[in-house]
Amino acid sequence: MNMQTSAVMAPPPPKRLEDMKLPIVMMRDILLKTIFRKNVDLVSELSAAICLPIPVTQELVDMARTQRLLEATGTLNAQNGNEMGYQLTDAGKARALDALAQSEYFGPMPVPLDVYREQVKRQSVRNLQITRDQLTGAMGHLVLPDSLLDHLGPAVSAGRSILMYGPPGNGKSSISNGIRDALGDRVYVPRAIEYASQVITVYDPIVHSKAEDEAQDPTSLRRVTRYDMRYVCCERPTVITGGELSLDMLDLVYNPTARTYQAPLQLKSTGGIFIVDDLGRQKEPPQSIVNRWIVPLEESKDILALQSGEKFEVPFDTLVIFSTNFHPNEIFDQAALRRIFFKIKIDGPNQQNFLKIFAMVAKKRGMPLDEATLVHLLKVKYPTIDNIYANYQPIFLIDQMIAICEFEGVPYHMSPDLMDRAWANMFVKDETIVK
Repeated sequence: MNMQTSAVMAPPPPKRLEDMKLPIVMMRDILLKTIFRKNVDLVSELSAAICLPIPVTQELVDMARTQRLLEATGTLNAQNGNEMGYQLTDAGKARALDALAQSEYFGPMPVPLDVYREQVKRQSVRNLQITRDQLTGAMGHLVLPDSLLDHLGPAVSAGRSILMYGPPGNGKSSISNGIRDALGDRVYVPRAIEYASQVITVYDPIVHSKAEDEAQDPTSLRRVTRYDMRYVCCERPTVITGGELSLDMLDLVYNPTARTYQAPLQLKSTGGIFIVDDLGRQKEPPQSIVNRWIVPLEESKDILALQSGEKFEVPFDTLVIFSTNFHPNEIFDQAALRRIFFKIKIDGPNQQNFLKIFAMVAKKRGMPLDEATLVHLLKVKYPTIDNIYANYQPIFLIDQMIAICEFEGVPYHMSPDLMDRAWANMFVKDETIVK
């Protein structure tokens, strides 16, 4: 099954103001603030700015006119289908300034949290069924044992938490990225959500990859709105954190100047993947980090807090992948391990797979293979480290030999001598440094 955008049901556009399920005063104030800040005067321009269909935007404009906060300019714009222009009255300007003092947010109308919950269900990461072909296709650049895909496939399809552990340099991060690529379809990310009249921005161009151009003519009165434009159609999101992850990064971020909130990383990754790489390298102990995820992992909901201290629930619909170089028993208690649904050990390659990787990298880098050098590597060098192979080593050794060839001004080639020089840079000899 090849999953495309159509597999996810798009959020329908609102038809009337009453469909919005937002406080009417909040919507009116966002309209006024947007007119004030963006200096727009046509309903078609306003519609594009606040991401609502033209009829709904017109309802808001008419309401503001009734309250004498907006007035028609009395001129028709011939370049825009003879649209009537509107401007803020003095009372409207005063109201816009007052509203901006309470919150600087303007532009796209937020989606109420309860409405967003329904969309999360429609596009849940747990609705996906990944086939072996999809997973293999996404990881075609990696040499992996079949048994690993046997474990990974059910884990990804379940949309539950995964712990990958094993020695460093064996592709845990690459496998995480491959899982992300295997998902392959799209979701709808709200530009902002609303809870208790507070605005929380969610769409983040750094995290979210826009999947399709929304380039319809915003001034056309006949444009067809295929889905609620308060959302952005995106690839399923992936958030990758490493040693820099701290527990406060999983809380709402409050901007005291704008008086708005920004969604934490796990909320931005809804419908996608959250990768905690290098678990055990963070300031907080791994146990504390996993404890923070216990409720979300078990109950598919997260608890966030506003500045006022009020706590509320948001959906938690994310495939969490923990990746560590430590043995799980060293960093977790059994209760924490029980909460992580799949535990998969990522080992180094055997000699046969190591040679496959080596040949693949050499071909990609334009480095000719040399049998005598490979025999030297396998018979002389690897026994010194108990024949422990790692996926990163072929790239490291070949790139080292390339660097030497380029420095010496000679064609790319392998030799036992070059291999010895490359090998010397892969490990640091234990010795005492006299200070």
